[in-house]
Amino acid sequence: MGSWSGTRRVRDRIGAACVAVACLLMPLALLATWTAFGLADTGRYVRTMTPLATDPAVREAVADAVGDEVVRELNTRTAGDAAVGPFVRDAIESFTRTDAFRTAWEAGNRALHDAVLHALRDEAPSTGPVTVDLAPVTAEVKQRLEADHMPYAHRIPVEHTDIPVIPAEEVAGLRQGYRLLDTAALWLPLTAVALAVAGVAAAASRRRVLVAAGLGAALGGALLALAVWAGRRLTLADLPDDVHRPAAGAVYDALTGTLWTASWSLFAVGAAVALTCSAFRRRRGPLPSPPTAAPAPATPTSAHT
Repeated sequence: MGSWSGTRRVRDRIGAACVAVACLLMPLALLATWTAFGLADTGRYVRTMTPLATDPAVREAVADAVGDEVVRELNTRTAGDAAVGPFVRDAIESFTRTDAFRTAWEAGNRALHDAVLHALRDEAPSTGPVTVDLAPVTAEVKQRLEADHMPYAHRIPVEHTDIPVIPAEEVAGLRQGYRLLDTAALWLPLTAVALAVAGVAAAASRRRVLVAAGLGAALGGALLALAVWAGRRLTLADLPDDVHRPAAGAVYDALTGTLWTASWSLFAVGAAVALTCSAFRRRRGPLPSPPTAAPAPATPTSAHT
């Protein structure tokens, strides 16, 4: 009996260790997969960002930023008529409600993502910042302003100017991080699944290990959701003062929407597995006791007269 019980304990410990490591890897696997196959896919990124063209906070941020730039350019090329500024901003705000703006927004995001992705995947050593050419967006704005007969709109320059989006000193670190996440996105999910299956198979009390695995997965999903929420607060808090925070929050929510859904899905699946296995165990009743050796028959004694 002692040997049988000791074997069960060893198997349960091995199973618990495998399941514990698998539960730790699950949220990391989701994060790596989201980064490598969600953010790194240009088509998916553009589809995620396109609906933001109708977000009021994003439209307001774009109108402010583009309006300030247009007024600055006009002031350098004209006498600097201050009365032009409000008309320019009104025209650009009206432009953000048109289909042309949505087209320009999509083109700008595609150009931005292509530039960043090319820099992260490039094998050549980095020698400068990551830049993007927003001349197509400026051309769309100019065309709209000219259609509205805005004064001096024909003087707005449409030049192929490289706008830096990632400083040169950060490119190398981001490239290494991207490669690490790209590799982790392939191996972390496979490792987590393999460890979970091995843990359940090795354990003697498989229902108990399944309950533990479900609870661990639910905890991992909850922690990942908490990390997404905390990341939003920290990201918005670290932004410069001139950045439009409501628009930045809308962009963060759009980009992390899939990760948020995946984290709560992991929580729900883990909790469901734990509850189902626990309820099934109660219905089946307690596990049978281990077999015990039958008592040796008593040795008959001889009768003496």
